[in-house]
Amino acid sequence: MTRTVPAYAAPAPGAPLERTTIERRTPGPHDVLIDIAYSGICHSDIHQARDGWAEGIFPMVPGHEIAGTVAAVGDAVTRFAVGDRVGVGCLVDSCRTCEFCLAGQEQNCADGSTGTYNAIGRDGEPTYGGYATQVVVDENFTVRIPDSLPLDVAAPLLCAGITMYSPLRHWQAGPGKKVAVVGLGGLGHMGVKIAHALGAEVTVLSQSLRKREDGLKLGADHYHATADGKVFDELAGTFDLIVSTVSAPLKLGGYLKLLRPDGALVNVGAPEEPVSLNLFSLIGGRKTLAGSNIGGIPETQEMLDFCAEHGLGAEIEVIRADQINEAYERVVASDVRYRFVIDTATI
Repeated sequence: MTRTVPAYAAPAPGAPLERTTIERRTPGPHDVLIDIAYSGICHSDIHQARDGWAEGIFPMVPGHEIAGTVAAVGDAVTRFAVGDRVGVGCLVDSCRTCEFCLAGQEQNCADGSTGTYNAIGRDGEPTYGGYATQVVVDENFTVRIPDSLPLDVAAPLLCAGITMYSPLRHWQAGPGKKVAVVGLGGLGHMGVKIAHALGAEVTVLSQSLRKREDGLKLGADHYHATADGKVFDELAGTFDLIVSTVSAPLKLGGYLKLLRPDGALVNVGAPEEPVSLNLFSLIGGRKTLAGSNIGGIPETQEMLDFCAEHGLGAEIEVIRADQINEAYERVVASDVRYRFVIDTATI
């Protein structure tokens, strides 16, 4: 048994998204049926809808920043009730039995976790994301959105928020630590907010000073333009942690130079092209070049609770569904401050 719901999908790689209908499964014993209120537009939606990273599954309904309310629950559901405010991020399933899943790191599932869209579920069917009016998700991959967080500003936290929170926590950003965020976009602006709330001294490294005023308002203590090559000499040996959010290839050696000994450069942005590195820039100072993806379900809930406690939500521009294709072009052009969110009532 399935139900038909309206959605926006890319029919083929690079094709404009268009209104369509998709089938959602009838909620099983442990499933939650969610009326989606808002769905954020992540740059990774664009990468995948345009086959930028790998060959995708089409038609594709993107969207892994989902916020809404519970419309129905399966007979065995214990965590949620009808009317609860909930969210769904980048994952909707995993093996649940490997050491990583048991440790709450479902994103590292040894058997491969199941993406919210552009994936094949364990039932053999393709997954469809949040550019739709409803979604059915297992309760174990559903998180609670605190009452103090409006659903529209909470939606981007399900990807952008956890993508930044996880490395900042893992590399212990906090009082006495100097943290730099590379790029002030959908990810970067949440990184600034979270790092500031954690108590770190925060610097934004951006190509220009165009968003300097915004960066300082969001919580940055310093803001520098990397187009001025002198910055890499002036700030050499400054930072304990640098988190790069950009999806374009960087000259990693220059950024490694900015680290203190034992510092870490962590990449959460994923360029479509490979990058190169002279290992001498890594060896000196025992520096770390690392990557980070999202977080597991427990850490995602922790992030939402942290954001609610500190009054942190995304800076958003709410759009109608018929503006999705325009929004994609604006994201590519860095013309959004700082996250597009679809009002799914307009689908």
